[in-house]
Amino acid sequence: MGTLTDIAWAPLLPVPLVALAGILIAGLLVFGMARGMPGVPWRAVAVAVTLLALLNPSLVREHREGLADLAVVLVDRSASMTLGDRPALTDSATRSLGERLARLDNLEVRVVEALPDAVDGPADSGTRLMGALTRALADVPGESVSAVIMITDGAVHDVPESLAGLRWSAPLHVLVSGRPSAFDRRLEIIEAPRYGVVDEPLPVVFKVFDQTAAGTPVRVTVTTPEGATIPLQVIVGERHEVRVALSHAGLSVVRLEVEENPGEITTVNNQAVLPINGVREDLKVLLVSGEAHTGERIWRNTLKSDPAVELVHFTILRPPEKQDSTPIRELALIAFPVRELFEGQIGNFDLIIFDRYRKRGVIPEIHLQNIADYVTDGGAMMVAAGPDFATALGLHATVLGELMPARPTGTVHVEPFRPGATTAGRRHPVTASLAGIGEDVPSWGRWFRHVEATAITGDVLLDGAGDAPLLVISRAGKGRVAQLLSDHLWLWSRGYDGGGPGTELLRRVVHWLMQEPDLEENALTATEKNGRITVVRRSMEDDDAEVVVTAPSGAVTTLDLEPLSPGRARGDFVAVETGLHHISDGTMVTWIGVGSHNPLEWRDPRPTSERLKPLVEESGGHLSWLSHDPLPTVRRVTAGHDMSGPGWIGLVDHNRHVVRGIDLLTLMPAWFVLLALIGGLAAAWRAEGR
Repeated sequence: MGTLTDIAWAPLLPVPLVALAGILIAGLLVFGMARGMPGVPWRAVAVAVTLLALLNPSLVREHREGLADLAVVLVDRSASMTLGDRPALTDSATRSLGERLARLDNLEVRVVEALPDAVDGPADSGTRLMGALTRALADVPGESVSAVIMITDGAVHDVPESLAGLRWSAPLHVLVSGRPSAFDRRLEIIEAPRYGVVDEPLPVVFKVFDQTAAGTPVRVTVTTPEGATIPLQVIVGERHEVRVALSHAGLSVVRLEVEENPGEITTVNNQAVLPINGVREDLKVLLVSGEAHTGERIWRNTLKSDPAVELVHFTILRPPEKQDSTPIRELALIAFPVRELFEGQIGNFDLIIFDRYRKRGVIPEIHLQNIADYVTDGGAMMVAAGPDFATALGLHATVLGELMPARPTGTVHVEPFRPGATTAGRRHPVTASLAGIGEDVPSWGRWFRHVEATAITGDVLLDGAGDAPLLVISRAGKGRVAQLLSDHLWLWSRGYDGGGPGTELLRRVVHWLMQEPDLEENALTATEKNGRITVVRRSMEDDDAEVVVTAPSGAVTTLDLEPLSPGRARGDFVAVETGLHHISDGTMVTWIGVGSHNPLEWRDPRPTSERLKPLVEESGGHLSWLSHDPLPTVRRVTAGHDMSGPGWIGLVDHNRHVVRGIDLLTLMPAWFVLLALIGGLAAAWRAEGR
């Protein structure tokens, strides 16, 4: 609390009028003195007192309370500030600086921790430290800011050209955390497709940056979506192109990683992950019907309803062993092109479906072996069994039987039964979301024929008469096989007895055979939206769901997944760092990028003083490195003087105050004016009387 004394004037009449009266009276007094009239001095005293009283002077005493200035210590906590010794240097400087500032009078110190979610702006805008500063000062008047002290690595991405547009005017002091000799190597994707056609090579253009190894060869490893690695030797600083092919539709992830440069400050930006959505240009399906039957149309309609499917359908109407007297020229049939299909063109098909096919001498054993090789090399086969499958004429009695997950017992149930979901079926993505499967007994329509079989391998998703396997799927080498042990699926599509999800079931089985990622029974997936990462784990086993998340900076956290439905668990968390996150449950691994796949925060994480230096010089502030410069002392300075000097930084004293009270003392009280006026006039009368 302080005081200030001053004289205030409160004229009773307008000042010009008082001045005019004073001039006129002064002229008369001068005239009287020139004529030698007695009593003029006393009249002058009376007039002066009267004029002074009209001006009404007062003695004013203000009781003032000083207002504290504000010093902002802005601590950069972005992802790049976690590297090397930056956290230790930053914490030590923040603590020591706070102690020194606390000793200064009339100063409020505001320490602002600019956390990653506050400094890493949206859409990969990097570290926006100036934006964080603006938000920190939004509730204070600009004239109260005494100084801004930044503790940062200098990798700030929203530095303005000038401080002129800011609402505060104070020195900016920057303490750079890190070592100026730090170096880094990074890999950056220059061009890459977001979508690609399955099995077609896609170009990915990338470049390796390294200030210490420009023009030298380094090793880059490209990991394909299937896990295969492609080693490359590339030249630092030059553009390189690698071509990768997607093996299935849906999301695939390509990973590129450059070898570490010993001593570099981080390896976070040594790798990049590229998500590519694969699309199938044409899904070629070969449907071989052993004979014409009612359900044949369902297969045809379901497959042809998908515009991405190119269907090749053959129905064997006249097998070789059938002999009659019908002339060949009167037969509206074509020969089954066995050799063309199963020798030269078999690799062109994505899926082969045998619908009620039995051994009739149409497809020789050598071609069946070609089909078996096609499946184990990555192809797909589905068998829809009719009653012949239970006999020695069934495909199980051929080389293809070794690939089938279920073997017939020889019994065919010809009785009403209602298909039901097994425990595995309620978990497997192929059937888990079918309409009605969540009911204890699905209200699906009945079927009337079921080929009894024993499941040898694979997953039984649906069961039928006597709880025997009805739909079984399995893997065979690199390929996949599905068995439907009934030919009455068409009853669902016709709506008989309430019908059932026949079309959807076929579509899902076909897409699983095509290795659709969304239908994998064991999968770990992650998605990101507005900085929140959602992790979903699918499994056919009952076990604790827990994943380990590794952030771009290398920070490791554990995320517990909550059961969502049978076979599915989910968890989410807010990503505090931009860049590539590694997620693993110990067996399965997935990657998810937050922000850009080449985040601005990691493009050049080296500490630097160059970006903020122009602003520091403009404000007259101080810039130093915490790694080798001593922490500067602090002192209060007045506006217009130096804001910094060797080893010290200044904080402006704005001398702000608020008036808490005012004392007024009039200098011309009425009694004094009256006494002076009467006394002066009396003295003048007495002088004139002599």
